[in-house]
Amino acid sequence: MILISDLLITFQWEIFIAIEIFGLLSLIAFAVVRYIIRKPSFSVFFLIGFILLTFLEAWLAWYVFSQTGEISAFQIIVTLFVLYAITFGYHDFKRLDRWMRKRIDAPNLLTKKDYEEMEKHKDPRFQAKHYTFTWLLHLTVFIVAQVSFLVLSGVQVNELFTLDVDWFGSESYELPPMRTKHSTPSP
Repeated sequence: MILISDLLITFQWEIFIAIEIFGLLSLIAFAVVRYIIRKPSFSVFFLIGFILLTFLEAWLAWYVFSQTGEISAFQIIVTLFVLYAITFGYHDFKRLDRWMRKRIDAPNLLTKKDYEEMEKHKDPRFQAKHYTFTWLLHLTVFIVAQVSFLVLSGVQVNELFTLDVDWFGSESYELPPMRTKHSTPSP
């Protein structure tokens, strides 16, 4: 008998891709209902569906981790997708929403605040500040991830650096006599 947990682990990538496709379809349905059918209050349901699908992806990654006990490429990729969706994806979605409302050019779709926000995004000083902030955020996340991986690897700090400095100041790149590449330094 095949258990649901076995199916979730066996077909984790296929399930993730299917959830992503349903998420994309829910965003397309959101746009169609909001801008073509012009039912903005009903379009919110598709947006909520997208958010629920994002949580489902996060749950799937957590579930696979809890069953296997190891962090795999699957969890890392799902984590990146979810982090994008809840950070940069939110702002990108708002910009896309404004752009679509402007392209449709129907009356009362864009508010004065929307026009001000669009002008602000064209300002070079705002862009410089925004890109500096996002660069620093990416750098911080990168450093935290690298340090976390180092700590989780179990490597001791003294193993990271060479303690044999006999070669320093030597004019030859060859190993000294009676030394091998990985030998411990003599006292």
